[in-house]
Amino acid sequence: MATDQAGADGRTRIVEVGAKPETAREATAEAWLMSTEGAVRELLAGTKKGSPFESAKLAGITGVKRTPELLPHCHPIRVTGAEVLLEPDLDQGRIRVEVTVRAIDRTGVEMEALTAAAVAALSLYDTAKAFDRSARIDGVRLLRKSGGASGDYRAG
Repeated sequence: MATDQAGADGRTRIVEVGAKPETAREATAEAWLMSTEGAVRELLAGTKKGSPFESAKLAGITGVKRTPELLPHCHPIRVTGAEVLLEPDLDQGRIRVEVTVRAIDRTGVEMEALTAAAVAALSLYDTAKAFDRSARIDGVRLLRKSGGASGDYRAG
């Protein structure tokens, strides 16, 4: 086992980033709620709980902020901005979630963007399941990132 990847005793740890320079970081991730045209229409119309779309946006933003609490290797970072976009596609019976997160810090924001996209999709699913028991979440993935030592990435 390489000692730079784990402690000498093999126990998990948070990687030291204190010596790295602070740089501007940005990451965009997506997730899809796959359902039916009818269920998407119901979500767009709103429910007695309010707007599922607004709830999903708030859930996504909360996901950004709570990522280090959920994923043990993620550092708390200084997020400078985040957007949650929801794009319904009635013809296909699906909703695309896209989240972009920005920070100025020593480590990236990919996990915050991925967590936020997944949590926003889960929030949509929570309401969609009343209209479509076969609804599912698909395609959680990183679309692009910039900043940091590893450079830029764009999904193909």
